[in-house]
Amino acid sequence: MEPRLTLSFSVDIQVASPIVVSNSPTTGKRQLIPIQSGSVCGSIEGEVLPGGIDSQIIDPNGICRLSARYALKLSNGTVYIENNGIRTVPEAYRAMLFSDDMSFFSELEPQDIYFKAVPSFEVDTPELSWLTESIFVCSGRRTQDGVMLDFYQVN
Repeated sequence: MEPRLTLSFSVDIQVASPIVVSNSPTTGKRQLIPIQSGSVCGSIEGEVLPGGIDSQIIDPNGICRLSARYALKLSNGTVYIENNGIRTVPEAYRAMLFSDDMSFFSELEPQDIYFKAVPSFEVDTPELSWLTESIFVCSGRRTQDGVMLDFYQVN
């Protein structure tokens, strides 16, 4: 039987300005993006707790390898998420990833950006254990002040 994806929940995350750790034509760009807040809706509902971080390595070829760590506060418990993935933009825009101005993202259509991740979850209540008993994939898109992440359960 072929797997099916079912949209489970969405997370709208607001972030602070990136902290550029290094930016080199030979090794790429390393940056940390503080996660400030956000909301969760769908099969779970709640808020994104402040203090998370999205650690990004942008290779010289423009592929962004991201590793985000953050927590959700829900009415029935908390969820810690580790979300690892890849984001790419069309080749014509890749050099812009190494500048301080990311406004070019507003020129791109969502379908022009590949932004996928594989999350893993830690939960603190039995009611949320279903998150740890299935495989999920995440599809993301940039927003004006952060990212919108849709989490799909693989059935």
